[in-house]
Amino acid sequence: MHPSYAIINLSNLKRNFLNIRNKVKDKKIMAVVKAEAYGHGMVECAKYLESIGNKRPDYFSVAFPKEGEKLRKAEIKKPILVFEPFSKRQVHLLFKYNLIATIFNLEHLKILEWGLEKYYPNKISKPKIKIHIKVDTGMNRLGISEKNALDFILKVNQKKIFHIDGIYTHFACSDEKDKSFTFLQINKFKYILNELKKLNIDYGWAHAANSGAILDLPDSYFDMVRPGILLYGYYPSLETKHSIVLTPVMSLYSKVASVKKIIKGDTVSYGRKFTAKKSTKIISIPLGYADGVNRNLSNKIEVIIKEKKYKQVGTITMDRFMVDIKKDNIKVDDKVIMLGKVKNNYISAWDWSNALKTIPYEITCSIGNRIPRIYKS
Repeated sequence: MHPSYAIINLSNLKRNFLNIRNKVKDKKIMAVVKAEAYGHGMVECAKYLESIGNKRPDYFSVAFPKEGEKLRKAEIKKPILVFEPFSKRQVHLLFKYNLIATIFNLEHLKILEWGLEKYYPNKISKPKIKIHIKVDTGMNRLGISEKNALDFILKVNQKKIFHIDGIYTHFACSDEKDKSFTFLQINKFKYILNELKKLNIDYGWAHAANSGAILDLPDSYFDMVRPGILLYGYYPSLETKHSIVLTPVMSLYSKVASVKKIIKGDTVSYGRKFTAKKSTKIISIPLGYADGVNRNLSNKIEVIIKEKKYKQVGTITMDRFMVDIKKDNIKVDDKVIMLGKVKNNYISAWDWSNALKTIPYEITCSIGNRIPRIYKS
């Protein structure tokens, strides 16, 4: 077993989810578990969330059909929405595992119609295909433009083989202090929903609110919300309100692998980016950039050993990095806290993301597969 490991605290996941549930009241919740639940373990997190009784998520969402297949094989029963566009090579997974496709162009409809004939060729009464329609209100990434959305939805609605289970959009900057563009997106989405109501078209569940909007914009909740990073204990940015109490779900630990004495003038690691100003002791930790400890964190982060913080020194390598422990009595196999808390000392994904000028999402998603996850409830 790898000497490093991540503890995934499922009780914290449940607590975060229930705090979100309390915030959004009677709105439905789609738990976003794509990308291995942001590095926490998709199956384990989804199964735990589905086990919490009548307050459990109403939907789950993933990026790709293969992720949906993995959840179904783990006996996840709730509806699963697939965000990403799909191809003919993937469409059989949508049918086989009862996954809901996102659509936003006519090609998607053609592929689904082709798939229905291919996988139900002899059935007189074929199942209706559940879909969610994505509307682009300003993200300019995926979705049917709001200018063309009504005509497109009318065409979809006329095809009786489709059941429009939902309609959604995605916010570009709901986690920023300035909400003006998000308000513009909300108003565009509202206009489309109102026009559909006038046309007496049932569009199913409307959803738009991601983590930033859940925190700051109750007007964006519509029928359902889509928490992602909130589930795993982090705010999406430093500009949102802390209107929901969160606790990080992942802690990351390792062990001291070696202890080495060096003298003044000695250098450490590739490129000699650290030079000792006096005699000291250097320890190595068996975690590196192959495990998600980004090389650009070199000489910028700390670890906790025996309730004390120590600075990482030298270039982070593929499988390990070094720490200056001064003259302290630290030995091989002593526990090292990479992400986590002991008494008053705390290191979070924000410490790493601030050093990298990124976000906690990237930190937790990057913790590599060779680091075992240990699940505790």
